[in-house]
Amino acid sequence: YICKLFMKYLLHIDTATDTSAVAIAGDGVILASCTNTEMRNHASTINNMIDDVLVAANCSLRDISAIVVCGGPGSYTGLRIGMATAKGVCYALDIPLLSHNRLTMLAYQLWASRQVKTAQYVSLIIARDKEYFVGIYDEQFNCIIQPRHILEPELPQIIPATTGTQFITNAHEDVLYALNISDIHINSDVTNQLSFWAQYAFQQFNTNVSENIATAEPFYLKQ
Repeated sequence: YICKLFMKYLLHIDTATDTSAVAIAGDGVILASCTNTEMRNHASTINNMIDDVLVAANCSLRDISAIVVCGGPGSYTGLRIGMATAKGVCYALDIPLLSHNRLTMLAYQLWASRQVKTAQYVSLIIARDKEYFVGIYDEQFNCIIQPRHILEPELPQIIPATTGTQFITNAHEDVLYALNISDIHINSDVTNQLSFWAQYAFQQFNTNVSENIATAEPFYLKQ
C-alpha cells in the first residue's frame, strides 16, 4: 500500500495511427497496456481500453497523476479523439496533461536504446506521396530541427549531411541514400514503443512539463 501511495501513475493514450494503444505506467515503467488492431475504431473502443488497463494495473482513475497523449502527427480524426479523451479526463480529475509529438518519441526510442551515440537522430515518416513529417535531434537529444511537414525536394536542405545518422522511418531506402549521408543507419519500425514513451513521459512529468488544457491541440503539422 505504501509503494502504491508514493508511486506516480500516468495514463498514456495513443490514437495517432490506424490502431490505438492505452497504457498505465508507474514511475516510468509500463504496468499494463492494451492495443486495438481494428482499423480506425478509436471512438468506440478508447473508454473500454482505459477501463481494461486500470483493472490490469489494479488502480483507479483517482490514482492517476497525469494523462499523457500522443498529439500527432497522424490521423486527423484519431488525434481529435485521443486529445478530447485526454482533456476530458484531465478536467474531471484536475490533473496535468502531457502531449508528446510522435516524431520526438520515435527519435527518443532510438537515442535511448543506443549505447554508442551517433551524431543525429532523424524521425522521418510519410505524410503522403513525396511529403514527409520530420524531426531531428543531436547526440544529447537536443532538438536540431523542430517537427515539421516538408516536401521530398526539401530533404537535402533540411537533413544535414552529418557523418553518423540514425533514421527511424517508413520512407523508401532509395530516398535516404540519395541524401549522400555517410555512416547511415535505418530502422524501419515506426511503432511508438510504450516502454520508451513511459520513460520520457515520467521525466517530463517530474520537471513539470505540461500543457494548458484549455488551449492544447493536436500536432497536425500539415495545414
